[in-house]
Amino acid sequence: MSLGEFCDLLERHGRPDLTTAIDGVRICKADQTVSPGASMSGTVLALVAQGTKRLALGDHVYEYGAGQYLIASVDLPVTGQFIDADPGRPALGFAMTLEPAVIAELLLQTGPEQVPQSRSSARPGIAVSDATEELLDAIVRLLRLLDHPRDRDALAPLIKREILWRLLTGEQGDAVRQLGLADSSLHHITRAVRWIRENYARQFRIEEVAQLSGMSVSAFHRNFQVVTGMTPIQFQKHIRLQTARLILANRPSDVTGVGHAVGYDSPSQFSREYRRLFGEPPSRDAVRMRDEAGVAVAALP
Repeated sequence: MSLGEFCDLLERHGRPDLTTAIDGVRICKADQTVSPGASMSGTVLALVAQGTKRLALGDHVYEYGAGQYLIASVDLPVTGQFIDADPGRPALGFAMTLEPAVIAELLLQTGPEQVPQSRSSARPGIAVSDATEELLDAIVRLLRLLDHPRDRDALAPLIKREILWRLLTGEQGDAVRQLGLADSSLHHITRAVRWIRENYARQFRIEEVAQLSGMSVSAFHRNFQVVTGMTPIQFQKHIRLQTARLILANRPSDVTGVGHAVGYDSPSQFSREYRRLFGEPPSRDAVRMRDEAGVAVAALP
């Protein structure tokens, strides 16, 4: 399938807030390359129609362009940007939230023998693949519903299920499948990720989170690194710093207070680690974020 209609639909229906009339579907249109934006990925399918997106997770960098899709099977702290956007040829992207309950229902209806099984106990939480013709066709048909409000409520859930089926039976099917399985290693790691996000400002022991996840310490540590690309302590640091960045956008003069609020006792350590992750000292980065138009666009995977 040509990407022409896909690009046209995204360009016509893109909004500044990224939302659409279809629940769980977002459209990104970037007219310029901006500095990398930090966000949580969500559990999402993201597909580029035009341009190139670069996404960083810890020390790992993922890059995907027109006709390629990214799967985030865990809600992870990422930094992303379109790297070749301009007003004459804007970068265009589609994103759809992956709902574990819907995936579980689809797996139950089709049976496990219909979906390829992986021998791996855990997979990275982010992966990139080329989109198939069938997947692109389903996404375009979903976006066409934006021009047909009468049909939207009846047909959108059906086409979303088709998109999920194409993912489940595609190259990244195992990552999507594990989202719907309550006893998968991904589910256990997701539980730990959620706990760390909710308790990012406090100190914790690995044994404590491993027990919460229902795994041995060694299995937890190994699977956590495979899925997130980071150790639990590194993951906590990323959550702290990304949270601090959001707060600093509104309180750029209170660097010490913000650092303390997210769990840093040492202002110098906070500034040092912040600069290492975002490339600038906290105060300077906060002012730039407030002045730079379009930084929110870069957050979409």
